[in-house]
Amino acid sequence: MYRYDQYDHQIIQERVAQFRDQVRRRLSGELTEDEFRILRLQNGLYMQRHAYMHRIAIPYGHLSSKQMRMLAHIARKYDRGYGHISTRQNIQYNWIRLEDAPDILADLASVEMHAIQTSGNCVRNITTDQFAGVAHDEIIDPRPYCEILRQWSTFHPEFAYLPRKFKIAINGAVEDRAAVGMHDIGLTIVKNEQGELGFQVLVGGGLGRTPIIGSVIREFLPWQHMLSYIEAILRVYNEYGRRDNIYKARIKILVKALGAEEFGRQVEAQWVDLKDSDATVTQAEFDRIAAYFAPPAYLTLPATDAATEQELATNKAFANWHMRNVRQHKVSGYAIVTLSLKKTGVAPGDITAEQMDFVADLADRYSFGELRTTHEQNIVLADVRQADLVALWKEIKAKGLATPNIGLLTDMICCPGGDFCSLANAKSIPISVAIAERFDNIDFQHDIGEIDLNISGCINACGHHHIGNIGILGVDKDGSEWYQVSLGGAQGKDIAVGKIIGPSFSAGQMPEVIDRILQVYVRDRIEDEKFIDTVRRLGITPFKEYVYATPIKTEHPQGEDAYA
Repeated sequence: MYRYDQYDHQIIQERVAQFRDQVRRRLSGELTEDEFRILRLQNGLYMQRHAYMHRIAIPYGHLSSKQMRMLAHIARKYDRGYGHISTRQNIQYNWIRLEDAPDILADLASVEMHAIQTSGNCVRNITTDQFAGVAHDEIIDPRPYCEILRQWSTFHPEFAYLPRKFKIAINGAVEDRAAVGMHDIGLTIVKNEQGELGFQVLVGGGLGRTPIIGSVIREFLPWQHMLSYIEAILRVYNEYGRRDNIYKARIKILVKALGAEEFGRQVEAQWVDLKDSDATVTQAEFDRIAAYFAPPAYLTLPATDAATEQELATNKAFANWHMRNVRQHKVSGYAIVTLSLKKTGVAPGDITAEQMDFVADLADRYSFGELRTTHEQNIVLADVRQADLVALWKEIKAKGLATPNIGLLTDMICCPGGDFCSLANAKSIPISVAIAERFDNIDFQHDIGEIDLNISGCINACGHHHIGNIGILGVDKDGSEWYQVSLGGAQGKDIAVGKIIGPSFSAGQMPEVIDRILQVYVRDRIEDEKFIDTVRRLGITPFKEYVYATPIKTEHPQGEDAYA
């Protein structure tokens, strides 16, 4: 993984000192909250319902065991003993005191981490496939490109004050596990007819108030021109993006207003003067960065392990976990393991300080000292020997990290919602917990198969509800919390935005609503048909009709029985 050079260390230390003085001036009253707001946001610090939230950058989701131990230390010393993995592969702490924030940044700097550009109207954390570098279907490892883009975009003066926040994702595999279509810029690594590497460029994707799937503006961009072409895109956005209306400020609105073809034409016109500039990535520079992502010292191992195969044949619990949480590795004798942060009764994506230390130890013993966070809010050990899978499973099972549900109903994406976020209209975490408890039967979950259920507490869509096969959105109705349900959303190559099925529901009704949706699926599916394929085949009408056919009993806030 990438290690800081002298320039990285210098700029991070200077930022820590700068923010320490800014916090001092805020606490002394020299700075008003309005004056301080933009300064704290530049360092990932948000004011939420109960305390400050601090969002820590994890570039493209990669962590060393040492860095994970520091995150555990921060959780213990400055928070309430846990952190929350976000859908941008970062980690958030929800109970931070302002006076502690500079010390947190200093502690992070000691392990080559920071919180820069995790908020504000700038280029945010670059995300990618959580299996980058080890996936069997990978065309090329996207991580060097992510790191080049991270270095280029950090503190870039021209793009420090964009009309709105800006998100970029890169995918280097056949399967799209980076959800490039929902980003402001999505880059997919492709090869042209001559076998040369480049990018298909999508622009104008995004969720939130106006969900839009990105449009292709260039089918093939030579990889050397990645930075100059993105600079051209950002220049068009910086010049013409709306600054008078926060709800219309994202690049997706500009692309929609101009049309993808005209937007692309303007980008190409900007690019004429940039394509041969210093922003061109040389082979030497690429090789320098790529060296940080050289493969670890893999052993020559047999493709399978006899003891593991025996356990698969005789231990159903292990077999269930292996089927859902273990993926094929590109190197024979190794496997990719996802640790589930979706145990029933726990907020999706939450990880305790004890668990952080534990997975850091696992990384050292089983995965070359490295681990990854995912935008589905789980943890990945990317390089586990097949022969170690049984021992690893026994260890993580004891720590609540072996729920065999990756890709299943209870592997929910869920934002912090109204329990913490001041923007939220409704709580998300209690809904996720109630649904998980209702369907806490792993045999049932395996029977109904893969389903993405995503929950957002407000229209900002931090829980990616628009692209969940089942999406739940918290809405405010006359001062009460209600929940809108959509069906048919999807990420990946067949990305789609879900359709709302009808009027919203109360919190107490949500588990029954999901139950009725699943009943229709089980009733009408054909053999081996996934939930999303059934929805696409039938449309939302049969689900809607069954959900609303009879009243759904719920518990009235005052304790009286009531019906919707």
